[in-house]
Formats: sequence, structure tokens, C-alpha cells
Amino acid sequence: MALERGLNASAEANIQPASDRVTNIGYLLSSGASIFPVANQGLKRYTMIFDTHSHYNDKQFDADRAVVLESLKDAGVTQVVNVSASWKDLMDTLELISKVPFMYGAAGIHPDHVGELNEERMEQLREYCHRDKIVAVGEIGLDYHWNVEPKEVQQEWFIRQLHLATEEKLPVIIHSRDASQDTFDIMKKEHAGTTGGVIHCFSGSAEMAKEYVKMGYYIGVGGVVTFKNSRVLKEVVKAIPLECIVVETDCPYLAPAPHRGKRNSSAYLPLVIEEIARLKEITAEEVENVTYENAQRLYGLIH
Repeated sequence: MALERGLNASAEANIQPASDRVTNIGYLLSSGASIFPVANQGLKRYTMIFDTHSHYNDKQFDADRAVVLESLKDAGVTQVVNVSASWKDLMDTLELISKVPFMYGAAGIHPDHVGELNEERMEQLREYCHRDKIVAVGEIGLDYHWNVEPKEVQQEWFIRQLHLATEEKLPVIIHSRDASQDTFDIMKKEHAGTTGGVIHCFSGSAEMAKEYVKMGYYIGVGGVVTFKNSRVLKEVVKAIPLECIVVETDCPYLAPAPHRGKRNSSAYLPLVIEEIARLKEITAEEVENVTYENAQRLYGLIH
């Protein structure tokens, strides 16, 4: 996740209740309003898109969250996973998934926020892994770009959360920025061959992607694949089997072209699907169907 969100580590007491942020969602979801155009302008009717990584609790959605979520059906989005980054995000995610029928959640702490973790919270995190509709541990990993927390601290809590996922039999959602080799080495040593997962917003080489696939992980592909300068990611998509790809947004971040720089939404995933289809020289329908089944398998919704 391209985190720009700050965190008040002093506490949940200063955090606006999730019930206030996720305002009247049950009522608004019945409104039938639509604010997002279907990305493919009617050329193909999508019916089964699974957004495997979103952040609909983000403040960028505060003004119209419920209306945006209702609009997703117009683009054929049928399932979404809302992913935690901070402890606040986790509380928001639990609130959202309790109110939005088609939304699932992931419980975990992003490397920028591992300073929030302690033994008590790790036990709480374990308990949250048992909650209904929590389907993964994430997003967890390493971020050496900002180095908000020291590398050694990031690595310690990354490993602890990997072990938690293995113990709770949940897949992992991996964040890695400017830390490709360390992330890979830790994954190979501490988690490979256990509960699987997805390498979110994959930014490594085609060779590394192939190694992750061999270890049983999916590769997450989002709006970046549509950018003209995303040569390496385009090569990754060509190099690995479609059966190892899932689509994602990381919304509100990383909107695909031609919406780059604007607020992202799952409604733009048809643009990602169509670019994957172009790169692999297959139909968008095949990409839609296979990536949907991949996402279902990733999160244990089918076997």
C-alpha cells in the first residue's frame, strides 16, 4: 500500500469510532446510486470481478464511501477484500465487513506501523483472525523506502505475523517496497510451503515472480500494469501463468490509466483485466474468469 496515512500511536482513544466513519452504510447501500462509469464503456459486460486488495476505510472515501461501494456492481465487481495497514485500519475493516455483504477483510500490520505492535496486540490480532469474514493476514512485509521503522524491527514483526498466519491457517498479503531480496529470503525461510498468499502490487523481476509462483504464491496485479512505463510488470504478466495472477486496486491509490493520479476504485479493474488480456493475447473474459477463481482459492472461499 502506498501509505501516506499518518498514525497517532498513542491510541485508539483519539481515533474517531469506525461506526462514525462508516456512516449509515446499510441505508446508503440500498440507495441504488451510481457515481463510477463502467470502465469499459459497455464494450464487455463484466459480472465476476474480485478485487483482492482495497482500502475503502481510507479517509478519501469518507464523503461518499457507501455510494462508491454500491456503484461497484455496475462494473461487475462482486467481491472485495479490505486490507488493514494500521491498528486503526483493522478496527475500521472489522466494522466495514460487518456491514457490507460482499466485502471480506484482512488483519495485519503494515511495516510502517509495526511500532504499534506488542505482545498484547499480537494476541488481539490472533483473536481477530478468528472473526467471521477475515480471510488473510495482511498487509505485512518490509518497506525500506520510507524506513519509518528500523529494518530489524520491520523484519521481526514481519516474521512474527508470518508465523501467526501459519498457526491460524490463513494466507498472507505481502507488502514489499525497496526490499525485494530481504522479503523473498524471509518468505522462503519462514513461510513457503505453508498457507500461501499473494505478493501485493508486485514490483520485482519476472525471474523473482517465477520463484514466488514455485513457492505457491499468487502475484497481485493492479493499475500500474496499465502505465506506459511499467515495462517490468508487463514482462512479469507475460512470464507467469494466468492461474497465478489475481487483480487488485490498492484503492484509493494507484488508479489505472487513463485515471492515473485520481482516486482509484474497484470499478476501474476492467482496465487492468483488459491490459492483462492484451499482454497475454487472450480474451478479457478468460482473464476475468480465471482471476476470479484464483482469488477465491487464494482466500479459501473455494477449494
